[in-house]
Amino acid sequence: MKMLVLGAGLQGKACAFDLLSHTDVDVTIADCADVDLPDYLSDFGGRLTVTKLDVRDEAAVLATMTGHAAVMSAIPYYFNLEMARLAVEAGAHFCDLGGNTEIVNDQMKLRDAAVAKGVCITPDCGLAPGMVNILAAEAIERLDTAKSVKMLVGGLPQHPVPPLNYQIVYSLEGALDYYTTLSWIVRDGKPLEIEALSEIEPIEFEAPLGTLEAFHTAGGLSTMPWDFEGRVDSMEYKTLRYPGHAEIMRNIRELGLLSMDPIDVKGQQVVPRDAFIAAVDPILNKPDLPDLVALRVIGTGTKDGVDAEVVFDLVDRRDTERPISAMMRVTGYSLAITGYMQATGVIDKKGVFTSAQCTPYGPYVAALWERGINIKEK
Repeated sequence: MKMLVLGAGLQGKACAFDLLSHTDVDVTIADCADVDLPDYLSDFGGRLTVTKLDVRDEAAVLATMTGHAAVMSAIPYYFNLEMARLAVEAGAHFCDLGGNTEIVNDQMKLRDAAVAKGVCITPDCGLAPGMVNILAAEAIERLDTAKSVKMLVGGLPQHPVPPLNYQIVYSLEGALDYYTTLSWIVRDGKPLEIEALSEIEPIEFEAPLGTLEAFHTAGGLSTMPWDFEGRVDSMEYKTLRYPGHAEIMRNIRELGLLSMDPIDVKGQQVVPRDAFIAAVDPILNKPDLPDLVALRVIGTGTKDGVDAEVVFDLVDRRDTERPISAMMRVTGYSLAITGYMQATGVIDKKGVFTSAQCTPYGPYVAALWERGINIKEK
């Protein structure tokens, strides 16, 4: 069986490595640039093929997808709708890392075509959206009546350095989008939007991690406010950082440094956010320093007539043997697990479903444990 990974960035390489390490499939990894394979991908012989592909070339994409059981997209989210459409045409299952709810809603319109082709299209298969939403859906299902669901996720340095106590674990541009976009939540059973970086609260993890702070950011809930409308009184997604980070970023935002509106600087039109990224990215980009991912999902409600709580916890750290970060593990591996479950029929739905709608909790979490990603239940 053959599977295709689109994108040879950090997540694409992690996805390919996971498939080659834990399954018997042959993997093609496609990228528009020349791919410099890391050592951890060099030991799989003829099972790994690297090909050059411009995803804007529809004919080339369709030809590349044809013959693959599943396609996993680790490229920027704005390509996902077209990639999903072409995967349906090629008769291949498809999953991606998601992150943009409007595009997910557009992907849902491919349902009839996907059913006719007998394939499953699954957006939102990374960490958040992805893993955290699967756990949140499971928490709701375990309760007879769900009152509230809180999802908390953060990618962090193991050794924080002031003033932001943060290092780039995926994309600074993407993180700033989440800091400046209104966040969807559910209050009193109805979806509504709330300001990012707001409602800061302390969250305690076991030592040595200790106290983190949580605040609203966009994107993590995906379609869940509407999927579970009327079933849950309160639902929210918050990002985790070391204490003090949110207030600093709020001040930076209020000063206009994250604005996308050009300003005049000595006769030149400059986008403040572009200048901020250019100045800050080299400082925060520390790929050789170890990172971690912290996650918590809390569901409250009733079970068998009494108050009940379901809690899922995870703290995952960088691979100590290979240059694979914690964020690559929980994101790229999650994408690989989903694609393999599609291709092997563990995910047996046909049509378009988010990961929270179609991924079976038991097999998914068991696969994570096999990789040392230990979701703990409380």
